[in-house]
Amino acid sequence: MSLLERVFYFHQEVLQGHFPNSRTVSAQFEVSAATAKRDIVYLRDRLLAPLVFNHEKNGYFYQEDGFSLPFENSPRVIFLLTMLNKLAGEAGLGGLSEVKQLENRLSSMISPDYGKLIDRISCEWIEVESINHQIFECITEGLIKGRFLNLLYRSLKGEDSVREVAPQRIINYQGRWYLLAYCELRRSDRLFHISRIQKTGVTERNIPSGLNYDLRILEQSFGIFKGQEICHAEILFTSTAAELVRHQHWHKDQRVEEVEGGVCLCLPVSDYREITMKILQYGAMARVIAPPELKKRVQTEISSMVGIYSDQDKVLK
Repeated sequence: MSLLERVFYFHQEVLQGHFPNSRTVSAQFEVSAATAKRDIVYLRDRLLAPLVFNHEKNGYFYQEDGFSLPFENSPRVIFLLTMLNKLAGEAGLGGLSEVKQLENRLSSMISPDYGKLIDRISCEWIEVESINHQIFECITEGLIKGRFLNLLYRSLKGEDSVREVAPQRIINYQGRWYLLAYCELRRSDRLFHISRIQKTGVTERNIPSGLNYDLRILEQSFGIFKGQEICHAEILFTSTAAELVRHQHWHKDQRVEEVEGGVCLCLPVSDYREITMKILQYGAMARVIAPPELKKRVQTEISSMVGIYSDQDKVLK
């Protein structure tokens, strides 16, 4: 148990008039008497608790009323810890036993206001994917221990392949979890969609120290499809889309310029797939200025969509 938990426990014992002492802490947490005494000194001297020892009761009490720990009733701390708990659930990790344990500990360690707030904060992500918690825990174990993983990976086309990979980083992007790893089958770095991993196991093989991924690549371009930057996309947003994009963050190197009729967003791109979907999301309020290849891709997609609906109308008639 941590110092924080022991101090909070001792504090609660004092508040309840139980007159705790060092033996109380030692018995509860199975720590040495010296550690328990240091905890009490920390509470008194560092956290400025008005602790006084009562020789008749053989324990401590507070000489002044109204003392609380710095983290106990802080609205900011309560809000932050509540948000962390909520976000874990929305990110698909709510089923992990560790998250449940964290929630139980927070409920007991922080003021009763935590219980009030957790039911009054709502976090909603769309398109969040469920993941296999055992697979997720196995991946984190490989990362922590620096070991290769065996993966049974299924592609979007439903094709399975066996991979041995060196995990580098776990990424959550727009509610989806990815594993960045060096793939021995492809002899290069790859981004694996964790929801498509069917099975995994930690091997006994250590990842060599020289096998390091250049994490700067993760920041070089927009979207989840990473790689070398191929262009800077320029998109004109008008009407209500301009007002929305004006306050949005798409990439750390983006530029948002005020132009006649709206705003122009410029950002680095290494793959056209996701940026095309984002542009189409805004319909006629978004227009590609550059590069020509991206403009052509969006035009082709719009034409295909028109064709689908035209064919549907013919069938209905």
